[in-house]
Amino acid sequence: MIEALQFEFMQHALLAGLLVSFAAGIIGSLIVVNRMVFLAGGIAHTSYGGIGLAVYFGLPIFLGASVFAVAAALLIAALTLKKRHRMDTFIGLIWAVGMAIGVIFVDLTPGYNVDLMSYLFGSILAVSSEDLYFMAALLALILFVVTFWYRDILAVSYDSEYAALRGVNVKFFYTLILVLSALTVVIAIKVVGLILVIAMLTIPVYIAEKLSHSLFSMMFLSGAVATLFTLVGLWLSYTYNLTSGASIIIISALSLGVFLLFNRGR
Repeated sequence: MIEALQFEFMQHALLAGLLVSFAAGIIGSLIVVNRMVFLAGGIAHTSYGGIGLAVYFGLPIFLGASVFAVAAALLIAALTLKKRHRMDTFIGLIWAVGMAIGVIFVDLTPGYNVDLMSYLFGSILAVSSEDLYFMAALLALILFVVTFWYRDILAVSYDSEYAALRGVNVKFFYTLILVLSALTVVIAIKVVGLILVIAMLTIPVYIAEKLSHSLFSMMFLSGAVATLFTLVGLWLSYTYNLTSGASIIIISALSLGVFLLFNRGR
């Protein structure tokens, strides 16, 4: 693995893994404590519509997926804030329509044979310099938002009714968390693909939650755990010529199993 670091694509992959892991750790913690896992899954699959549009119109994939994912997040926020009892229906509908739009526009693109596997299961070894800039900017934005509004986000995440009584704008922070989740999902798709992205956002968080006593420590620890899983998954992928995204998730799942067995035995 060490000799592989002389290649630029491996350097990009490692840096992307680090950036995405910490972004996923922070946002994944917010997704879990706010019980938004299903919403994040809906956004992940809906973003494929943006990928199809970007392919058809010749736009950067990240741009198309990001705009579409943020639009889906805003729509989901508007629908679920008022009718949470119908949340699963709305998300299922948006999920299916988003993916259908993506598939249709890919089919309509003349002379383009898109590699669906790279979006479904990730292609971290194909990360470009522009992708890294996007990932770094998003992580900086996430760190700024979480640091500046930490107390408000904490209040909204654990007791939204009490937060509203304190004058916190619950609707704003609910929407903000969803938008940041959408952008994080987009960059995580590059690493593990849209099918596996929810595992990356939840498995490290579950482990960190059992070892943490505050939301802040949970965010930091889940980012560190996700980074470890990504590095080991990359090593496994490089050594045995396996798909990188699937390798990362397999390592995450096996580690979770070991953690649960150890925790139960203790």
